Amino acid sequence: MPAVRFQPGDTVMGRWPGSNLYYEVKVLRFDPKTQLYTVIYKDGTELELKDGDIKSLTGFKQGRSRSRSRSRSPARTRRSRSRSPARTVRRSSSRTTEVRKEKFKEVLEVRLTPVAVPLENNSNNRHEKKEEKKEENDTANKVNEKTEEESENQVGSRYNLRRRKDQGDGRPAELEKKLEAILPQATPREAVKTTELEFGGRFGVLFWLLFLPVMVLALLILCAQEDASLLNFPLTPPPLHSLWDCQVFGIVLLWLLFQAVLSLLPIGKVVEGMPLKNGKTLKYRINGFYALIFSAISVGAASYNEVDLSYIHGHFLQFYTSALIISILLSVYLFIRSRWAAVDDLAPAGNSGYVFYDFFMGRELNPRIKDFDIKFFCEMRPGLIGWVVINFAMLLAEMKHKNLDTPSPAMLLVNGFQLLWVADGLWHEEKLLTMMDIVHDGFGFMLAFGDLAWVPFTFTCQAYYLASHPSDLSAFWIVAIMIMNVVGYYIFRKANSQKFAFRRNPSDPALSHLKTIPTATGKSLIVSGLWGFVRHPNYLGDLIMALAWSLSCGFNHVIPYFYLIYLILLLVHRNARDEHQCRKKYGLAWGEYCKTVRYRIFPGIY
Repeated sequence: MPAVRFQPGDTVMGRWPGSNLYYEVKVLRFDPKTQLYTVIYKDGTELELKDGDIKSLTGFKQGRSRSRSRSRSPARTRRSRSRSPARTVRRSSSRTTEVRKEKFKEVLEVRLTPVAVPLENNSNNRHEKKEEKKEENDTANKVNEKTEEESENQVGSRYNLRRRKDQGDGRPAELEKKLEAILPQATPREAVKTTELEFGGRFGVLFWLLFLPVMVLALLILCAQEDASLLNFPLTPPPLHSLWDCQVFGIVLLWLLFQAVLSLLPIGKVVEGMPLKNGKTLKYRINGFYALIFSAISVGAASYNEVDLSYIHGHFLQFYTSALIISILLSVYLFIRSRWAAVDDLAPAGNSGYVFYDFFMGRELNPRIKDFDIKFFCEMRPGLIGWVVINFAMLLAEMKHKNLDTPSPAMLLVNGFQLLWVADGLWHEEKLLTMMDIVHDGFGFMLAFGDLAWVPFTFTCQAYYLASHPSDLSAFWIVAIMIMNVVGYYIFRKANSQKFAFRRNPSDPALSHLKTIPTATGKSLIVSGLWGFVRHPNYLGDLIMALAWSLSCGFNHVIPYFYLIYLILLLVHRNARDEHQCRKKYGLAWGEYCKTVRYRIFPGIY
């Protein structure tokens, strides 16, 4: 077993992955299995380096001095000056190539190294530097640009860490060609293999693949029971005809096609998303609110022409089965097409090499068919707008089955609250582009099933429950629940709007009153206002609204509180994912932020 050259606590020079840049780092530990040192930079960034990427402080400075003395020989300069002006300069192609390589090496090793190296204070060096400055200036500038960008790009492919700087827009085509001419032997990028597995790893996601569809089916069966108690759950599976109908499957397909056509209409503004890991940005057409209006008009026209929308209530299990099958087929398509996706198009958490895990998490980050972004479409359109349509169908079903002239107050509250939530989300559709689902998560079964099956068939459980189990609310409870929902909505919207505005433009004068903590990435963390109260005030507002929705259904059964329970588990888990990613990304700044803002979601509790 080779000897360990450096011990924990040693201060050494560590090469920044993918470049020739060396920085002063501190050794934290050594892993004998992987033969890698874990080091920490001055800004708090931690990463693993190989033995060959680490040098001692003394050896590093001596090596730099020898490199400079060899590359700048005074004798060579004097021979150049003594040459006759009339004499023709002849150099072989091999010698020219060697000289260029030497200068290129000098630029990489001397000009780009961010360590102060003492220079000999003599006239020969100063005179030589003056004569070489004009000749090397252009080459150095080009190499600097290329090397810095390669340094950042190759980090993701060789090491498991976050980038230290935000990358800008893509480079012009002309500059790209020049850079390729300068560095024709650039190392090709390789896909980063996912090593940190979530949701219980490869066996955990297999459990969720089987459990989640069954759980939604069980929830819908319970909601339809006269006594929606868990103790009265039927032990026999439902008959096949109650789960499948070709006509229902066709209706679901037509709904998806209708929403896809609305998303492609040339209305609404086109905006750019967040910069991707390759520096590029994708464009999105923001017209979700218009799609909601067109959908509402279409549903109103169908109702006016005496189309029985309560048909959805009577065939709800069949609608769910159709949505489940479509989400599975879509996930299979996405997994197959990801095999031909470029490295830069892969999601950081969906390339583990385990089929079921990658199928569940999603390998491709932003799958597109030309300009049609599949993930962005599914996130906001068919499921959310379908949620509102299903709620309206349940309202009509309640009036029909209970012989009511007007909907019950509880049904009106649930429809009104959830319509406000969906309309708000579509009105602020642009803000979705900064969320984890779009920026970080790949598009696989987890999101496809969640968008097309989970959202429209579990988020409507309160309306589906009320269609068969009326809830009598007193005036006091009606007013109290309305106030609770308003408070939750204010916290939710205020926090999300502030976060989106700060991410888009931290220098906005409207945000100058906010206190922040700077980080090594160049970004800052808000520690005042709602974001100084808890780390995720948007989660807190969402949970308050969910409580108001559940309270509208009364206290007879726990089934209407399923959404609230699920949301608590989801947001606590998402908070854990956020904390893990932020701690890796922001280093010591995140620790300082956590000390300033102690509570994560619930003030004084969690």
